[in-house]
Parts: sequence; C-alpha cells; structure tokens
Amino acid sequence: MAQCILGKKLGMTQVYDESGRLTPVTVIEAGPCPIVGIKDKNIQIAFDQAKEKSLSKPVLGIYKNAGVSPRRIMKEVPKIKDQEYALAQELKVDIFNAGDKIDVIGVSIGKGFQGGMKRWHWDGGPKTHGSTSHRRVGSIGSSTTPGRVWKGHHMPGHMGNIRVTVSGLKVIKVDSENNLLAVKGAVPGYSNNYVMIRKTTKQKRQVIKPIIAEQKAESLKKDAKKQAAAKK
Repeated sequence: MAQCILGKKLGMTQVYDESGRLTPVTVIEAGPCPIVGIKDKNIQIAFDQAKEKSLSKPVLGIYKNAGVSPRRIMKEVPKIKDQEYALAQELKVDIFNAGDKIDVIGVSIGKGFQGGMKRWHWDGGPKTHGSTSHRRVGSIGSSTTPGRVWKGHHMPGHMGNIRVTVSGLKVIKVDSENNLLAVKGAVPGYSNNYVMIRKTTKQKRQVIKPIIAEQKAESLKKDAKKQAAAKK
C-alpha cells in the first residue's frame, strides 16, 4: 500500500501512551481512501463522501470509471516500488502503527494582515520613553547601495493560510475500526480541515559524539612526549 493517506483534522484530546503517560494528541479521521486513478508514477486517491450535484461532470467521470462513489477531495500520491494497485482499492489507516513518525501536510490557519513583530518575530525598537519606533518597520535598506529593497525582505503582510508540512510527528494510537489516528504534535489548520498524512521522509539525525575523557588523555600524552623529545 502507498504510505500516504488523506484525512480530516477533528480536534484534540488526551490519551495514555505506551509508557502510561497522559499525552495531548490531535485526532485525525484518516481514510478510507479509494484509488480512483493509476498513472505511471502516481496514484489518485479520494476522501470524504460528497453529493453528485456538488461536483463537475469531468470529476464525476473519474469516479464513475473507477466504480467509486463521489468524494470531496482527490489527490495524487507517489507509488511504492513493486506494488500492484487496482481501481477502487482502499487505503486505510492501518498502514500506520503506533510509534511511527509521520509528516502532516495541510493549510495553516489564516491570521490576516499582521505586523512584522508578529509575522517575523522582530524584537522591536527601544522600549524607553521618547522612542517612536516600538513596533515599526524602521529602515529597510540604504538609499545609495543597493538603492532598493532586497527581494524577499521581511515585511508586514498577510500571515498564514499557506500550505504547511509539519515533519516528525509521532503516532500515539491507531483506531482501525473507526479510522482514527491520534498524533502527538501540531497539526496545521482548523478543525475539519483536510490534511495529507504520510510516513516521514526525513532521515535520522546523525549525532556527533563529543570528545570523551580518554581521547583527551591520549592527546595530552602525545603532547607530553613531543615536548620531552624537543627538550632532548
């Protein structure tokens, strides 16, 4: 099965994890997602029942060809090598297990027009009496060189309401009977927002161990030998 599924963010609650700790989690209704199209490198999956009158005729044709009832959303996800797929085959939440690391993709909550301090976490100007630039933008570039504002400069503007990928969230519990997924971490968007869940694509971090005391002692011995040889 493809290691990716569509779902809907339901809200937050608390569950006990494997160690018996009470953990805050976000509950996601994940699947079932029928396959409605098969391409060379991707497959099309759909989610959430919909009425025919709410969809266009070309989209309805895709569902009819696959023998699947209409759904609200449809996305393309990559295939897995050496995996066979069939139309109307369903991807369910059981592709994940408790303890898995996942990426959740969704649209973040819109904050409207915001200033630079909230949007980009600026420190702001002086807080003392007499200052007139507590939360203002201030200088945005020199008038001589480069004589313009650099492209991509952090400025006030629209905040949120963009596609966001949150990586490395931990699956705490999988409820296959009710198609529910309990996830520890921040899931983007409001409740009832659609999200895409996939097994994380991040590689494990390489931990660089510090120099231990033995290595330091060996280096000190070598230095002492060199100094003794130099004196002779």
